[in-house]
Amino acid sequence: MAAVNDVVLIYLEDAPVSFARVESILPDARDNWYHIKLLMLQIPLQVVTWILKGDYINGSEFHMNGKKMKIKKVETPVEYLPSAKPAGRSDKKGQAKIISFSDLKKNHAPESG
Repeated sequence: MAAVNDVVLIYLEDAPVSFARVESILPDARDNWYHIKLLMLQIPLQVVTWILKGDYINGSEFHMNGKKMKIKKVETPVEYLPSAKPAGRSDKKGQAKIISFSDLKKNHAPESG
């Protein structure tokens, strides 16, 4: 189930339409129904609260105003760490070199004149 602070992708009629962050999930008076507050990640930002069954928050299809909808939790892509030996430039000790972007910008600034 999507949890608070998860990012979800909202589908309308099988097409992805918007990302949202789950702000809260509170139980409704009916069993297995919840008030899910979503921060819609679009311009302008908008907060909506939907009352959904737990299955719908888990990714099952549902209908809203006669339109097929689905919420799918966004999984963060796996980030592979570089090997212990850096492939880029290194200093004399074999350690990776840190390049300052501000120094790089100063050295490559266009000449005036």
